[in-house]
Amino acid sequence: MNKDFLKLARQNQKKAFEIIQILNIYPAWESVGGQVNLIGSLQTGLLMKHLDIDFHVYTPQLKLSDSFYAIEKIAEHSGVQKIEYANLLTDRDACLEWHLYYNDSAGNTWQIDMMHIVKGSYFDGFFENIAAQINRKATQQQKETILRLKYETPDHEKIAGIEYCRAVLQDGISTYPEFIKWREKNVFNGIWEWQPE
Repeated sequence: MNKDFLKLARQNQKKAFEIIQILNIYPAWESVGGQVNLIGSLQTGLLMKHLDIDFHVYTPQLKLSDSFYAIEKIAEHSGVQKIEYANLLTDRDACLEWHLYYNDSAGNTWQIDMMHIVKGSYFDGFFENIAAQINRKATQQQKETILRLKYETPDHEKIAGIEYCRAVLQDGISTYPEFIKWREKNVFNGIWEWQPE
């Protein structure tokens, strides 16, 4: 394998930023007063095979019409194949959840998650802080370990990026068999309010 996985990571991360530009994601949300924050694996340089891009978008008040308008602008591109929506405004998340599926020129499908969140609600800034902490505290070697573990994960396995980060940064996991055993003892429940120390 050598460092082939690092080359793939660089290619996918470069492509992700190109897609953000193609779809005009920032201007679409900013047109309705949104503050757009990139979070997740792309923000931390840890995007690998699972082609996903994650955003949190904040507005002081949340109007359904504004959210739908921004999504409509993004969906004007012919590469957008499907959009899923969930209204979680009455939950602790206090957000509208958008999942957009985009086919790039090579035929790969990207999932773009955009959470439109009420500013000042429970998760305001939380995941941005996790990304910042990972960027501050993870060494280059740790980041390469996370990318390698992601690369070695079978394509059909759905594992949250935060699981890799916690396993490596908190518990020093370095091989995929170790990671599988670690996951048996650390069951992911959808959201972990964990940050690297």
